[in-house]
Amino acid sequence: MYRIALCDDEREELEKTEHMLASYQKQHTEYNFLIERFMDVEKLLCLMQQNEYMPDILFMDIYMPGKLGIEAAKELRRMGGQCLIVFLTTSKEYALEAFRVDAAQYLVKPVLEKEFNVVLDKLLRNLDKEQKKYLPLRIDNQIHRICVHDIVYCEAQKKCQCIYLADGTQHLLRMTMAKLYDMLYVYPEFAKVGIGYIINLGHVDSLDSRELNMDNGQRIYLPRGSYQPLREQYFNYYCEEE
Repeated sequence: MYRIALCDDEREELEKTEHMLASYQKQHTEYNFLIERFMDVEKLLCLMQQNEYMPDILFMDIYMPGKLGIEAAKELRRMGGQCLIVFLTTSKEYALEAFRVDAAQYLVKPVLEKEFNVVLDKLLRNLDKEQKKYLPLRIDNQIHRICVHDIVYCEAQKKCQCIYLADGTQHLLRMTMAKLYDMLYVYPEFAKVGIGYIINLGHVDSLDSRELNMDNGQRIYLPRGSYQPLREQYFNYYCEEE
């Protein structure tokens, strides 16, 4: 699943872009899109700044009220955001500046669906080449790209969450478990264990009615009633992988 953000101050333009994405998805059923619409660029940047949202692809109008899309893209890059940016605009005036912020594409409105599909093909091919998926997380006031595969498990520690990675490193995040799970649930390898853990099924060594053993040596005791649904999710995950 790919997260796609649309940012334009005109509702009609948002609907047009979303319609083209829906049409593309019908023709390419191997892809799933989670689309978010923004009419306020500051709201989008605020969510990114707070580490609550980071899309894989951002379609953004250059002429936004209060802040040019180019300036918004510069802020995004300063925050460490690595998403693919496609500028949609009525003018070629900012084309050079667009590529200075590492924009993936610059499309002049009105955008034809055929042209849009060619660009989307290219973007998705680039994303598919990244076999490893990454999670953007704010650690020590900087956004870091954490490889999803490397996350062994996450543990609630009061108001923070601790992420344990395969190489033995740990990262403490100032966010709720619910918010962290919202970022991870799109990946089928993650499962909740009670209210205190999120585990990566790909790092589970063994599982029984009382506990599961992670491949880093950690034992996690199972709350009452959690074994059967977790066991089912575990086997479903490996069946799908095969």
